Amino acid sequence: MSETFVDLGVVTTPSGVLVLGMAGWIDQWPEHGDPLSVRAKAAVKQGGGHLHEPADGPSQEWFCEAVAVPAAADRPLQVRAMTWDSYDGPVVTVLEVDLHLPWPGGPDGEPVLLGDLPVDRCGMVLGDALALDSFVGLSGESIDGLADVTYWGKYEDDAHACFGGDSMSQVGGRRGPYGRLDLPLHEALALADQLRDWLAKGPRTGLVISVDAHTHFHLLERAGESHPLLTGQIELERSQIMHLGWDPGDHSMRHHGERAWDQVYPVTLEQAGTTTLLRWTIPTEAEDPEETAKPPHACA
Repeated sequence: MSETFVDLGVVTTPSGVLVLGMAGWIDQWPEHGDPLSVRAKAAVKQGGGHLHEPADGPSQEWFCEAVAVPAAADRPLQVRAMTWDSYDGPVVTVLEVDLHLPWPGGPDGEPVLLGDLPVDRCGMVLGDALALDSFVGLSGESIDGLADVTYWGKYEDDAHACFGGDSMSQVGGRRGPYGRLDLPLHEALALADQLRDWLAKGPRTGLVISVDAHTHFHLLERAGESHPLLTGQIELERSQIMHLGWDPGDHSMRHHGERAWDQVYPVTLEQAGTTTLLRWTIPTEAEDPEETAKPPHACA
């Protein structure tokens, strides 16, 4: 199995503070105290650091976690990843972001450890701390009044003949679910009801129907559906943010259990010539093959 570096695109940080955080929890920081940007700015005053709950104790399992670092506010930050061919395809083993700032460490260039993060099964978000205060997550309301309807399963072709829709593209050009995108929310809900009525009259079983409101989380996932690393980008509060999805099979085999099972990986500042990199290093093989319990916090 080989490793290689690939460019993922750029993020921007108008506030000068970059956050790498667990996507499933980004919008939940205010429920437990200060907004994400306030915590991140405090950490940056110390050169960067690990954000978690409780703030004055060890990281709580199945909870908000992120790392915040200073970054250039006046230019895009290049993001790249080293990948490895895992169980179902390529996955990230090293994530790097060029912060476009001078090296803050000592003359020996030793890495500066900021903390460690688990791989959230809902993916990771990389972006400006202040912009992420406006992030609408998993269970939030539609940001534009629109939603997507998708359906797949045993009777998908029959349903498509009756209700139409397009075939969604996925990684490798594979055909994904049928669906209709960008519908007004009330139309999306009505279409889902019509599909359920059609199934009941059959009677038919084996068709899955999903209605996804246009949250920032959903739009990021949608943007990355056809990317080999499930990486997508959107604009949020005039900044570019990025979502790194995770292959379900790889997560189940290598990261399942997350912090509760010590599946956490170091985040460091690294010297690269005269500039500084943020680096998150994830091993290619699980150190503990023992079967782990299913995490209670799951993606919809």
